[in-house]
Amino acid sequence: MGNSKGGVGAVLRAPVEGRTWREFGYLLIGLPLSTLYFSLAITGVSLGAGLLVTFLGVPVLAGVLAMCRGFGHLERARVRVLLGTGIAAPAPIRARKAGPLAAMGALLKSGSAWRHVLYSVIHFPWAVFSFCLSLVLWACGWAYLLYPLWFWVFPAYTDQPGLQLFQNDDYAFYLDSPAEIALTCLVGLSITLATPWVIRALTTVDRVMVGGLLGASGLADRVSELESDRGVVVDTAAADLRRIERDLHDGAQARLVALAMDLGLAKEKLTEDPRAAARMVDEAHGEVKVALQELRDLARGIHPAVLTDRGLDAALSSVAARCAVPVRVAVDLPARPAAAIEGIAYFTVSELLQNVSKHSRARSASVDVWKSGERLLIQVADDGRGGAGPAEGTGLAGLTERLDAVDGVLVVDSPAGGGTAVTAELPWRA
Repeated sequence: MGNSKGGVGAVLRAPVEGRTWREFGYLLIGLPLSTLYFSLAITGVSLGAGLLVTFLGVPVLAGVLAMCRGFGHLERARVRVLLGTGIAAPAPIRARKAGPLAAMGALLKSGSAWRHVLYSVIHFPWAVFSFCLSLVLWACGWAYLLYPLWFWVFPAYTDQPGLQLFQNDDYAFYLDSPAEIALTCLVGLSITLATPWVIRALTTVDRVMVGGLLGASGLADRVSELESDRGVVVDTAAADLRRIERDLHDGAQARLVALAMDLGLAKEKLTEDPRAAARMVDEAHGEVKVALQELRDLARGIHPAVLTDRGLDAALSSVAARCAVPVRVAVDLPARPAAAIEGIAYFTVSELLQNVSKHSRARSASVDVWKSGERLLIQVADDGRGGAGPAEGTGLAGLTERLDAVDGVLVVDSPAGGGTAVTAELPWRA
């Protein structure tokens, strides 16, 4: 019942709403502007094409493309102000070399510039149609609706009893009786109430045309996104290499250098003090075990052998066993995903379980991995204090960037005091 009342109210309000008048103004302004665009674009392209037999055609065509891109700026602004829809501008055209010839070449090769020319041409017939339809409906609707207020003009100034609908020889039909005047008012009311929705349909087509021809290219956006993701991958790989180098230099390398020095001293004392030499060799043996463990940990951080040999189930169980809290692991996969995705999934769970150990104050945690369609889904949950987020310094921002690089998604649900559930979604194949 409430919805029906709201629908009737929306229909009754539509003719006097500011949105309707702005959209109507958009259609009225569109015809003169589109006439200008069409005339200049057709003239410029025809002139440039005709002059291509000489060098003059190239700068003429480049100038037309630049001019049409200027039209696009105006049209996007018009859509934003009058229709309330923001359209992203296409990427600026950049020449690979400096100089006017390179700039003209970049313009002539730009797909977005030629789409602006196409818009300038094909929008003209649409602007004529939408201008005529909206103006006729709007004028007739209000004229018929208000006919009871102005029909007296005909008998007072034209010697006619009312508005003449048609005339056949000596017979003419006028809208002059009270019933005819009331019926004309009802017809006008119907047209007036319907016209705003017709105008909205017409402006919807304009939004689609402006967005599709004058907006940013989806392919260009995708290329830009991939370039950004490639930068993230490169930065992440460089950071990992620096971490490995630091760990080797500060850990195993330093320990092995000290071990070599200790063995050298033990060798010197072997004949003078065999007991001291034996003690030093025993200490060196312990240092060798520690160095080997550090190297194993480092190798596990690069790519664990258990992941390569036995897959995610065994690898994640190994990670869970090293967590500070009890972790339940459930892996339900029909097969192994791509090796790169498997590695990202492993390190994602490792990072999240480290967060559980360091920050969550949880008593237990769980890891669930399953396949849905062509996506690999991972959820790590705990019963800790919650309140986790990318801005909390728990590494979630870095994880989000890593997953973005392969079209993955990271969703964090961590209300304060209510535990944390982090869900990662990855493509099944890289």
